[in-house]
Amino acid sequence: MGLALKDTVHHNYADYLQWADNNYELIDGEAYFMAPAPNIEHQEVVGDIYFQLRTALEGKKCRAFIAPIDVRLDQQQDEANEQVNTVVQPDVLVVCNKDKLDRRGVRGAPDWVLEVLSPATASHDQIKKRDLYERHGVREYWLVHPVDKVLTIYLLEGKEFSKPRVVELSGATAITVLDNVLIQWDELVTRLPFAEDLY
Repeated sequence: MGLALKDTVHHNYADYLQWADNNYELIDGEAYFMAPAPNIEHQEVVGDIYFQLRTALEGKKCRAFIAPIDVRLDQQQDEANEQVNTVVQPDVLVVCNKDKLDRRGVRGAPDWVLEVLSPATASHDQIKKRDLYERHGVREYWLVHPVDKVLTIYLLEGKEFSKPRVVELSGATAITVLDNVLIQWDELVTRLPFAEDLY
């Protein structure tokens, strides 16, 4: 099941900032409604991974962030901020270039992005956002499948993502584009025995 489009109008960041209800992401000018509140399992995964990242990156140049945070992706170099037509809110992300950070969030591709899949967002995250992140140069993209307890990893090679690597959520998985950063799964997975009941 895909996410509902807001309308058939082409939008930009200036429009996005005017919406009282900002439960939307813009992809190439199309506004997609996002679920208003993720389930508890989703939040458990996101919170745990963010905590591990914050700890691992302490004192390093890269910074971890957690949704909601606007990530603006330019169609053209030096595009006026208000004209940007792609604004997404990855579940967890890492940015290593401080010049990409401003008070409104991130302007440009994060180095690493993680999305936690749910039935409402699965096709959106696996197809539309995968293509978007590849096109804009996200160096590594992770998709966590909580029910199946597997992780799909895409690495940017040149201008395209490599063939996906799928691993179990067990032991530890290294983030390739970050030095000495591992995500530990075993304790997190033990807190998710009720995954099937939440979908």
